[in-house]
Amino acid sequence: MNTCRLWSRSVRACSSMAMDGKSKVYRELGLFSLKKKIEDTVLRAELMATSALELEEARRIRQEEMIRNYDLWDDPAKSNDILVELADSARAVDALKDLAYKAEEAKLITQLAEMDAINYGLFEQAYTASLDVSKFLDQYEMLKLLKGPYDAEGASMVINAGPGGMHDELQSKNGAISSATVEFEFDYAYGYLQGEKGVHHMLSSSEKGSTGHEVSVAVVDIVPLFLGTTSDFHIDEEDLIFLCPSSPEQELHGQCRVIIQHVPTGITIGSSGERSHFGNKIKALNRLKARLLIIASEQGVSTISNIKTEAIFDVWKNEVRRYVSHPFKLVKDVKTGIELADLSSVLAGNIEPLIGAHINIRR
Repeated sequence: MNTCRLWSRSVRACSSMAMDGKSKVYRELGLFSLKKKIEDTVLRAELMATSALELEEARRIRQEEMIRNYDLWDDPAKSNDILVELADSARAVDALKDLAYKAEEAKLITQLAEMDAINYGLFEQAYTASLDVSKFLDQYEMLKLLKGPYDAEGASMVINAGPGGMHDELQSKNGAISSATVEFEFDYAYGYLQGEKGVHHMLSSSEKGSTGHEVSVAVVDIVPLFLGTTSDFHIDEEDLIFLCPSSPEQELHGQCRVIIQHVPTGITIGSSGERSHFGNKIKALNRLKARLLIIASEQGVSTISNIKTEAIFDVWKNEVRRYVSHPFKLVKDVKTGIELADLSSVLAGNIEPLIGAHINIRR
């Protein structure tokens, strides 16, 4: 009864909206197309949520039984893994229950809209709820594909400008940024962003009358950023070279950049974002450890000493994506074959379709 009153108040509130003020979404999709999209999303949620919830509930129960039957003090590392798994399954259960509620909400609002002689305000409310449901389903499905050893970790994205482009000399003279590191401190960031690893080309044709093309290049590297766990393993001190190329003036202003080179592999990693020399040293060392872990994993070896230098993956030989800005606008993902016409949207960071495609080919 209380639910009926709640929806009745919602109906009265939405009915007071001006009927001649159809929003842009209805003009673009049309009412029947909009209704079909809502129904498809609700059906997808009903088919998937029930089975997924059963699986996650079973996983949570198994983890709880392991905790009851296991002495957490015997093996702290394994105990931590069990607790992390339990927390993850508990979050998944809560999220799936919320998903089922949102799907039912969208379904009920659609039915109320039809009873109220097609109330556009209610359809907008239902469509918004269905978008939330669809987004969650997409993320949940992708999450189930991320089973790599470090996929659940955060990520450090290192972006380096490459050679090419007529503005190279001008940029170097004016102190343009040639390298940047971005840290993503959320779960599964490494798994989501692995597809960005490699060379990105920005292409545009030159002025009229010229047959040349302007090419700008950036290379992206992705390494895990360990959040709840650590990449604590031994690296021989004699295998490392520490550099601090900051000038006295930079150090005075807290700009104490540290660069560490791992001599056996030639891998060089730096950090300049921390306020102290010690902070940057620790950050650079952690990034180096993460990079070496990934190389060892790619080569299928268990220790750093077994890494084959000649077999280290060269990101410069892995073209990921081309961005064409003139004479037409196009984004072409080389590995997946996806092409998107909305260049501005992709450059603004809307790369979910590209991320999803890269995750799907890792099945």
